[in-house]
Amino acid sequence: MPPLLRTPALVLAVLGVLVVFVLAVVFAGETSAGGVDAAILPVVDGVEPPLRYVALVFDFGGEPWGAPLLVAVVVAVCLWRRRSRLAVAAVAGVIVTVGVTSVLKPVAGRMIHEHYLSFPSGHTAFATALAVVIALLFAERLGRTAAVALLLGFALFAGLLMGWAQVALGAHYPTDALGGFFVALTVMLTVAWAVDRVADQPRRHAG
Repeated sequence: MPPLLRTPALVLAVLGVLVVFVLAVVFAGETSAGGVDAAILPVVDGVEPPLRYVALVFDFGGEPWGAPLLVAVVVAVCLWRRRSRLAVAAVAGVIVTVGVTSVLKPVAGRMIHEHYLSFPSGHTAFATALAVVIALLFAERLGRTAAVALLLGFALFAGLLMGWAQVALGAHYPTDALGGFFVALTVMLTVAWAVDRVADQPRRHAG
């Protein structure tokens, strides 16, 4: 992570924790849509072809076959650009992100279609996590404001696309996607910071 992004990353990570906590408390144990979800669902849910096919393509990117392929491509690009730390952060961050969403689902206990745990959206979290990695590939040559804008822009773009796909396919409520977005933002920025800390330890001791 570029040094100029460390303070904004801390702020975003803390914000993410707060948003996820509030959403989990508000929607804990719910089995139906209400409020903002009820307003958005009729507009997005149940899209017809050809948009449904587009949603299925995005959805495949977060599935067991598609996700490893996307991670491999992102890691390969990181290594090609000689960003080995970022490659490590990509793998570790995605694993932790998926793990956190998996743990939070039964904790929140929010259900969709009466049978499936839905909060937060793991697919949305996965897409956002990869977008954060891609943004960090280019952020080091920018000033702080531009780097933060790039990071948030990439993350929001990926989160919105995958979130739309999940809601359109009836797999999640809109606020599930929002929760997944903030989980990924928090985890990926924290992991990127942690990788830098660990990698810099030998240098500090040598100094």
